Amino acid sequence: MEREFWTIKEVIEFFEVDEQFLADLEEEELICPVCSDETRDKIFPAEQMEKLRLAKILVDDMGVNLPGVDIILRMRQMMFDMREQFDEILEDFARQMQKRFEEKP
Repeated sequence: MEREFWTIKEVIEFFEVDEQFLADLEEEELICPVCSDETRDKIFPAEQMEKLRLAKILVDDMGVNLPGVDIILRMRQMMFDMREQFDEILEDFARQMQKRFEEKP
């Protein structure tokens, strides 16, 4: 998924979803399309496609309702954020340890 933007038609074809599913996701603010200046049609930024893919799996394969999808996607993002913070803490710790080893004679 290296494209910058996706049209509604492209999303429907690629993910095999219907327009109502997209409308429901948009209504629940799970995905946020933007309007194209050229055509005035809604287009979806590429970063929204991963959310859409996960929402489709959760709904179709796991039977999760849209409020549940919202919770899962938020928790997933929180986990990514926490992992990033943890990595920063570990990197800082490693720098401090390296500095201490270099200071000792």
